[in-house]
Amino acid sequence: MNALILSRIQFALTVGFHFIFAPLTIGLAWFVFWMLTKYKRTGDETYGQMARFWNKIFTISFVIGVVTGIPLEFQFGTNWSQFSRFVGDVFGAPLAAEVVFTFFVESIFIAVLVYGWNRVSVKSLWFSSLMVAISSTLSGFWIIAANSWMQTPRGHNLFEGRIFLLDFWAAIFNPSTLPRFLHTIDAAMMTGAFFIVGMSALLILKGYRQQLTEKSLKMALIVAFIASVLQLGLGHIHGIQIAFTQPEKFAAIEGIFETQSRAPALIFGIPNANEEKVDAAVRIPGLLSLLAFGRLDAEVKGLKDFPKDEWPPLALTFYPFHLMVALGIYFILFGALGLFLLWRKRLFDSRFFMKLALFSLPLPFIANELGWMTAEVGRQPWIVYHLMKTRDAISSSVPAGQILFSIITFSLIYILLFALWIYLIRREVILKVQS
Repeated sequence: MNALILSRIQFALTVGFHFIFAPLTIGLAWFVFWMLTKYKRTGDETYGQMARFWNKIFTISFVIGVVTGIPLEFQFGTNWSQFSRFVGDVFGAPLAAEVVFTFFVESIFIAVLVYGWNRVSVKSLWFSSLMVAISSTLSGFWIIAANSWMQTPRGHNLFEGRIFLLDFWAAIFNPSTLPRFLHTIDAAMMTGAFFIVGMSALLILKGYRQQLTEKSLKMALIVAFIASVLQLGLGHIHGIQIAFTQPEKFAAIEGIFETQSRAPALIFGIPNANEEKVDAAVRIPGLLSLLAFGRLDAEVKGLKDFPKDEWPPLALTFYPFHLMVALGIYFILFGALGLFLLWRKRLFDSRFFMKLALFSLPLPFIANELGWMTAEVGRQPWIVYHLMKTRDAISSSVPAGQILFSIITFSLIYILLFALWIYLIRREVILKVQS
């Protein structure tokens, strides 16, 4: 394999692994804040115990997330130096803002939540949790803003082979920033909620049926259902944005080869790029035009309207998107079942649901990765949409052998880090069961 393919694999590996922890910590941060809010208002020690337990899980995940995030920014200078030279004036601003305005604040107040129990007031703990939740969310915003600029660049000028920033706010609030940010933050809430539901179910299955686990599960289940339903609307808004601003990606996602009015929505199908058709297609006539543009007779551009060398990789765009949608439907059904059992006062006695919750715990993580694949692969062959192709962005001085060695090294380190994460969380669960 050449340096370009290896560099893309390396970046996919590092981003994909880091993306396990980033959404989880955002979601958990807001849950810790909610629990401390209940504790401050009611004085119920159960909420204090809940906040302290889940904050330990959050802190473990945050530390692993920080470690896995460090290589990402270094890769811009090592593997993607041409990209850095081309867009550094624009791309560096949100990354710098993420570090200066959010990461430092988050780290300071996490220290209070870790070391401040029984040392500072409940109000101080509550305020610290609010700052951590806000900072983690804003950290996500700056990263998404930078990536969204790559998807739908605005607020810049191209001069002598380089991009220069003209309008900071136009670059930050480009057409895809807010739809992607809301979609991602809601996914983070789902990830945190399903994680708490699954871990609480594990504790109950191990015999630790206490108010801490029951209240945690109830709180998280409600959020899981609301966030899953909300994601339908947010995903729809994001889809409309893609239809208007990235029509090639939209066509690849929906398996549309021919430009057409009254475009059908694909319910099931197998895209065939070689024959430029979808096999075994099951469609609803006109629905895609209606959903994307608000009119049954609206025209939807097909892939054949674009040069074939600018088509996104079809399978890696189409299948991840549809699997993500299928998981989204499952999340709604899971939440509805859980709330029904809660209403019937049978939730905590249902071993079937507890096992189902444990099975469902990793699924939002998988959905996050599928969504990321859809977004990033669907942008190809562009690293900056319609401004710079990925093949032109790599460093010319880094040989393929060194990149391959780094991929192997990163893989081994990430396996160890993931094992450490599982071990530390398992230790917290065992300590809680034995307490």
